[in-house]
Amino acid sequence: MLILGVETSCDETGVALYDLAADRLLAHAVHSQVAMHAAYGGVVPELASRDHVRRLIPLSRGLFRQAGRSVGELAAVAYTEGPGLVGALLVGASFARGIAFALGVRALGIHHLEGHLLSPLLARRAPRFPFVALLVSGGHTQLMQVDEVGRYRLLGETQDDAAGEAFDKTAKLLGLDYPGGPALSRLAESGTAGRYRLPRPMISSGDLEFSFSGLKTAVLHLVRGAEPYAQFHADVARAFQDAIVEVLVAKCVLAMTMTGLTQLVVAGGVGANRQLRAALDATASGHGFDVFYPEPELCTDNGAMIAFAAALRLRAAGTPTAAREAHGFSVRPRWALAPPGAA
Repeated sequence: MLILGVETSCDETGVALYDLAADRLLAHAVHSQVAMHAAYGGVVPELASRDHVRRLIPLSRGLFRQAGRSVGELAAVAYTEGPGLVGALLVGASFARGIAFALGVRALGIHHLEGHLLSPLLARRAPRFPFVALLVSGGHTQLMQVDEVGRYRLLGETQDDAAGEAFDKTAKLLGLDYPGGPALSRLAESGTAGRYRLPRPMISSGDLEFSFSGLKTAVLHLVRGAEPYAQFHADVARAFQDAIVEVLVAKCVLAMTMTGLTQLVVAGGVGANRQLRAALDATASGHGFDVFYPEPELCTDNGAMIAFAAALRLRAAGTPTAAREAHGFSVRPRWALAPPGAA
């Protein structure tokens, strides 16, 4: 049973083929729009949508060639239904639904965050249900309890900026080019630890909520009026990253204690941060839990996580026979994966 996964929620066009019968990812491909958006200092939604239109067909053709399979073998097509940029989502949904309708196979709309949440299960070293997940990306910072596919309970989330947003906004304050988050992380590697100390927002709140907007403001006050030079910016970047990492690690430890679970999954773009991974690994060994990550190439948005999430849902449902579906469909720019306390 061959599943095509399509991801177009923001500024990466991702496609993938997953073989449910063989239980393995056959191939995946991603086109990043970073170079296109860099000239504008951030993602331009209309340009993102148009680029998805240009990329999806040639990217998919290359995918089938790489896997040595044909479109006629598809048994299902999965796509990101939300959350994300509405125009970008509509491109992927239209593409996926069109293929599914033409072939008379099932189309599945997948939650973008569910894709990230389950992506560590594709890794060579994979967790087992149940586990706690830290979803940390450009637009989301959440802690989730995952009991099985489709059973998620929100433990806590950011009250304002997500960690990734705070990285990007702080990078702009330091004059770094887009994409700011990765640039700031690279700069922090040459910074001096402890030269400056920034606030650790809500680290002692006793709950699993986050807040990062004040941290960005603290950086603004630190750099305002200061004489700019390379080492100063590197030291500020290190202080900022130290603060973010310390808060994330502390909240993860508290989540593991509160749930009594022994496996932590870290997913999303910020989950690729090397300092965060090192800090979590070091902390986990002293607190009796294990940490699992997606493969580095699957930390950013990709079609593999969408195809895989669809495969898990089809398997959980007993892989029902595909059937031609109605023409109509919708996307969800805003879509909660799980309300607080829900499972």
